[in-house]
Amino acid sequence: MLTDRRGLLAGAAALGVSPLLGRRAGAQAGPTLKIGVLNDQSGVYRDISGPTSVACVRQAVQDAGSRGFQVEILSADHQNKPDVGSNIARQWIDRDGVDVIVDVPNSAVALAVNGVVREKNKVYLNSTAATADLTGPQCSPNTVHWTYDTWMLARSTGGAMVKAGGDSWFFLTADYAFGHALERDTTAFIKAQNGHVVGAVRHPLSNTDFSSFLVQAQASRAKVIGLANAGTDTVNAVKQAAEFGLTRRGTKLAVLLMFINDVHGLGLQAAQGLVCTETFYWDLNDRTRAFTAKVKPHLAGNMPAMSHAGCYAAVLHYLKAVGDMGAAQAKASGAEAVARMKAMPTDDDCFGKGSIRADGRKIHPSYLFEVKTPAESKAPWDYYKLLQTTPAEEAFRPLAEGGCPLVKS
Repeated sequence: MLTDRRGLLAGAAALGVSPLLGRRAGAQAGPTLKIGVLNDQSGVYRDISGPTSVACVRQAVQDAGSRGFQVEILSADHQNKPDVGSNIARQWIDRDGVDVIVDVPNSAVALAVNGVVREKNKVYLNSTAATADLTGPQCSPNTVHWTYDTWMLARSTGGAMVKAGGDSWFFLTADYAFGHALERDTTAFIKAQNGHVVGAVRHPLSNTDFSSFLVQAQASRAKVIGLANAGTDTVNAVKQAAEFGLTRRGTKLAVLLMFINDVHGLGLQAAQGLVCTETFYWDLNDRTRAFTAKVKPHLAGNMPAMSHAGCYAAVLHYLKAVGDMGAAQAKASGAEAVARMKAMPTDDDCFGKGSIRADGRKIHPSYLFEVKTPAESKAPWDYYKLLQTTPAEEAFRPLAEGGCPLVKS
């Protein structure tokens, strides 16, 4: 049985967290696991995390069924601030007894939470933060990085653009850990294929005016403008690039991280022809359609993106592991719970069969999509056509190349 406790931030609350309000379901035997969904409830990443992630976690708990323990769900808004996010994580663990923290868009916040969870020996199931450092130098025995990362995005989208002739690049980069990592990883693939980067400019998170940055990009005469950002930053940059007529002059936009929710915000007229990489698409196969049909009534008009699907799948697999090892043991040691997750094969409706490596990287295929034209789209949210599939064993950085201290040489 699921007990739902929703905690949202209030500006005047100590540590940025409001009192947690909710109702407790009827008494049930067994210990109680507490899952905290920590994400952006009100800012630039709300549509790709926010309430939809909470709904998908709730669905995972429901689908896991009765396993002899209760589950409570808490949620909070980290405001895209590492200090706020780490303070919430500490308070959840120390005061509220939270066992698992899920989602955490914004790589700077994710890296901070990663350290707190390791210190406290709890579990961190990352879905929406992209930095590949979480399975590299900052890898932890308490963390699973589920959905995508900067290395995978750079290889798939960036690599495809270079192969198509885009051998000179100018980056518009979100100025924090995620943007820096995405620019770094994409640059490595560009150079490996004899391309070059002619320039870059960094913009603040939640930016609204990209005009000066686009002027610099245009002046560079690069064949490709790489957008190393996400959420509404990406939407604003694409819209303003169209207003400047950059693509009409032959310049290509490489949207290195884009979600179906971003396409919806742009509209097909503006987004048509853009290429992006995702690891989940609601209309990919029968299983993804079945998952979407089940969760969609709870999403208030939104649709699940890969970030939301990762929250669902990661929590479902965690609960399977807890059922296998026992809730008391899982609560006592997050590292042991993650070790059990790694020892078990994964299988869910969003990503199919897969596995979790020693560095915490969840392995599954990635998909390169092109956004349909308005004429090609036959129904609401019918936005993608599949260009290529990268097999699971090739989609992510090789285990030996990440520099994770958990990987034996």
